[in-house]
Amino acid sequence: MSPEHNRPTTGSMRPGEAAHSASATAVHNPLPHANPLETLIILSEVELPTIAKGPIIRRPKVVGVVERLGLEARAVKRMQKVSEKYGKGPLMLSIPGMNMATVLDPEHVHRILEESPEPFAPAEMLKRNALTHFEPKSSLISHGGERTQRRKLNEQALDHGHPIHRMAESFMPVVEQEAAELLKTVDAQGGVLAYPDFLDAWFKVVRRVVLGESYRDDKQLTELTEKLRADGNWAFFKPVDKTGRESLLQQIKAALDEGESGSIAAFMSSLDMGSESSPENQIPQWLFAFDPAGMASFRTLALLASHPDRLDAARLQIAQGQEEKAPMLPLLRASVLESLRLWATTPMILRETTRDVEFEHGVMPAGTTVLIFAPFFHRDERHLDFAHRFAPEVWDKPRTRADWPLVPFSGGTAICPGRHLVLLLTSNFLAQILGQRDVELTSHTLEPGNLPALLNNFTLEFELSAL
Repeated sequence: MSPEHNRPTTGSMRPGEAAHSASATAVHNPLPHANPLETLIILSEVELPTIAKGPIIRRPKVVGVVERLGLEARAVKRMQKVSEKYGKGPLMLSIPGMNMATVLDPEHVHRILEESPEPFAPAEMLKRNALTHFEPKSSLISHGGERTQRRKLNEQALDHGHPIHRMAESFMPVVEQEAAELLKTVDAQGGVLAYPDFLDAWFKVVRRVVLGESYRDDKQLTELTEKLRADGNWAFFKPVDKTGRESLLQQIKAALDEGESGSIAAFMSSLDMGSESSPENQIPQWLFAFDPAGMASFRTLALLASHPDRLDAARLQIAQGQEEKAPMLPLLRASVLESLRLWATTPMILRETTRDVEFEHGVMPAGTTVLIFAPFFHRDERHLDFAHRFAPEVWDKPRTRADWPLVPFSGGTAICPGRHLVLLLTSNFLAQILGQRDVELTSHTLEPGNLPALLNNFTLEFELSAL
């Protein structure tokens, strides 16, 4: 632990209670500040493209524009220039009426993620305003005792600490069946696999695993979730659709009450819950998170199709795992993690300080929104020789604080509790496809040693043929 961890801090409050004020300590010992012009450049080149793409649900047309204009690579280059000028930071931005800081140092990434929820609360103001559109009592935007209960329920239901979920034997037949149906659809279309068909099959898996067999074809539930997530893209700029939100939460509550055998809803209903756990508010986050998991899986197909040696090795593991009820498939898991590193589906990790926090170069005021721009760390070729290539070997062992921060599922004490379940389902879904079909990427050409800063999953297409 570095000396800064032992320095005294002042004040104590819930997130947001001091968003527009700073203590005397912060005033007299401030962190480095970007001037208004620098702030405008950072916001326009780093944050604006990310927000425009859609922080809660992607806007396909905007993703295409960002890809064509190379704005993702420009954002990383801008952050590199900022770090060269300001060193470790963190760097405070000059935004009227709001305290915001961007993180520049790997050690600070580790510190901030490990020191959550105090003094770096996940319940950051912008996040609260976005997620309240569909999950107002989610653990992600809760604090104190409420967060403790809700986080515990998420960890238990998602089997947080285990690579193989305890209900995996119920999940694997679902994965196998839906992958088989997808391949039938692809064969009927002359072997062409595009994203809409892939995502449709993926969400059939998701609904069956999370809610139960009777929800397999309930596209209305998915569409309602997507509509509310699209509202969430606008955060406080758009009124909450309380009628739609209540309908979503009531449908999820009905699934929990019914508790269909073999579903996480049934497993969740059997757990001990605190009075403030609000289980129906936790599940929308899972339905949300499985969308970017689908994006990452489809991009993983592109990576493997463009790296025949890795694809051959993955097929060998698939063949070896065929007798297992829930194969670990380490190379496919690592490939999904690489997809998430190369093209982060959560590019902005947000925290909010609950009190003044001292760093080496000054004090961050209470109520500061803290921004970790993941692509800056994931694709920084100044420090990573694998920044722009497919390197699944970096995931061969657990990464620690001694390593450069690669945070596809966030990190520290608030790490995504469903990360193992996501990797279990995505890797086995991909295994069903790759184990039965040859896969050729027909829409893009990926240069193995110089992968693009953004890969538009919406326009990816593959040609599938018999092995």
